[in-house]
Amino acid sequence: MMTKADVTEMIMEKKRAGGTTWAEIADMAGLGEVFVTSACLGMNSLPRDVADRIANGLGLPQEAAVVLAEYPKKMFEQAVPTDPCIYRLYEIVGVYGDTLKELIQEKGGDGIMSAIDFDMSVEKIPNEKGDRIQVTMSGKFLPYRSW
Repeated sequence: MMTKADVTEMIMEKKRAGGTTWAEIADMAGLGEVFVTSACLGMNSLPRDVADRIANGLGLPQEAAVVLAEYPKKMFEQAVPTDPCIYRLYEIVGVYGDTLKELIQEKGGDGIMSAIDFDMSVEKIPNEKGDRIQVTMSGKFLPYRSW
C-alpha cells in the first residue's frame, strides 16, 4: 500500500530527474504553487481530478493520484527543526508569535487566523543590500464564540 511519504519521494525524484519546478507542477494542477507543493509534500489533499493531472503530468502510477487525493494526518515533527531555513521560520514564530497573536486580536478581536481558509505566496525580491524573500500570508479571521 502506497503512502503519502512514498508519493512525496516519487515526486521529488521526478522533480530532480526532469528539472521540474513547483510552479510547473502547480500549472499542471491549475492551482496555487504553495497549496500544490504542500499537497505533494503530504500535508494537504487534492481533488481527485487535480491529483490525476499531476500524476499523469509527472508520469506517476495511478495509485499515486489516489494517495494525493487522500486526506492527510497533518502530523509534523514536534522537535525543534535543525534545517536552517525551517529553523529560522520556527524562530520567527518563537520570537514574534505572541506579537502576531496580540496584533491579530487587537485588530480583529478574540480569535485566530485560519490556516484552512488561507493564502500564502513566496517571492524573491531584488534588493541592493542583497535579495530578499517575501512571504505573504492571508488567513480568514475566525472569532472565538463567546456563549
